[in-house]
Amino acid sequence: MNKQQLAAKIWESANEMRSKIEANEYKDYILGFMFYKFLSDKEEQFLSQEGYGDDLSDLSESDEETVKYIQEKIGYFISYDNLFSTWIKKGVDFDVSNVRDALSAFNRLIGKGHKHVFDGVFDTLQTGLSKLGESSASQTKAISRLLTLIKSIPMEGRRDYDVLGFIYEYLISMFAANAGKKAGEFYTPHEVSVLISEIVAHHLHDKDEIKIYDPTSGSGSLLINIGQSASKFIQGENKIQYYAQELKSNTYNLTRMNLIMRGILPSNIITRNGDTLEDDWPYFNENDPV
Repeated sequence: MNKQQLAAKIWESANEMRSKIEANEYKDYILGFMFYKFLSDKEEQFLSQEGYGDDLSDLSESDEETVKYIQEKIGYFISYDNLFSTWIKKGVDFDVSNVRDALSAFNRLIGKGHKHVFDGVFDTLQTGLSKLGESSASQTKAISRLLTLIKSIPMEGRRDYDVLGFIYEYLISMFAANAGKKAGEFYTPHEVSVLISEIVAHHLHDKDEIKIYDPTSGSGSLLINIGQSASKFIQGENKIQYYAQELKSNTYNLTRMNLIMRGILPSNIITRNGDTLEDDWPYFNENDPV
C-alpha cells in the first residue's frame, strides 16, 4: 500500500468514526494522537540505538538519571506505561484514564530546553477527550479505535517522515474540505501554498541562512512548503529558522506538531500563541524578546 492509499484509508475510517463530531474538532484528536505516537516511537527508536534492548518495562519516572539523560537528548521523557506501543499491548485492559495520565505526565516531563516546542502541545487533545463519548467506557472505545487506526502509520526513518508528513497534510486538507468556512482558520490550499513558496524561494538565492515568518501560521503547512522550496538554494536544511505566530491555541498546537514531525530542529522553531494584529512580533534584532 503506497502513502496515497494509506492516507485515503485512514481518512475514510476517521471520517466514519467521528460520527456527529464536527470535522474541525475531530482533526485535533486524530492529529494529536498521531503526534503522540510520533514522539513515543521516536523515544523507543532512540533507546534502541542507545542499546536499551526491547524490554523497556523498567523505564519509569522514578529513575531520575535516565529521565534526565533522555530529556537532554530528545527533549522529553515518556515512561513505559505511557508509551503508545504499551497502550496497544493493553488490548481490552486499555482505558481512557491511561491517556489522561500520559498526557499529564508528558507536560510535566519536558526537558528545560524544549519547553517552547512541547509545553501545552497536547492541551486541546487532553481537554477534548470527554467529547469522544458520554461515559468513560464510550470514550475508551472511541480512543481504542483511533489508536488501532493510527498504529499502521510508519514514523521512524527519513522515508517514514515523508509518509507521515504526506498523511498529516492529507488529513488536514480533507478535514478542511469538510469544515466549510472554518477551514480558513487553519489551512491554506496546497496549490496556493506551493505557488507562494516557489515565489518566495526564488528570492532566497545565495543566502547563508534563512528565517521564515508566518504571522498567521495555521497548521504550519505554508511555512514547511516555503522551507522545502528554499532548501533547494541553501546548503544544509538546518540553516532555516521557522518563526510562527497563531492566535487560536488549538491551531497553534498544530503548527508546532507539524514542524516537529518534519524533523526540524527544536532550536530552529520559534513560535508564539498571540494576536498578529495586536502585537508586532518578532523584531529580528538584539532587543528581540524571543
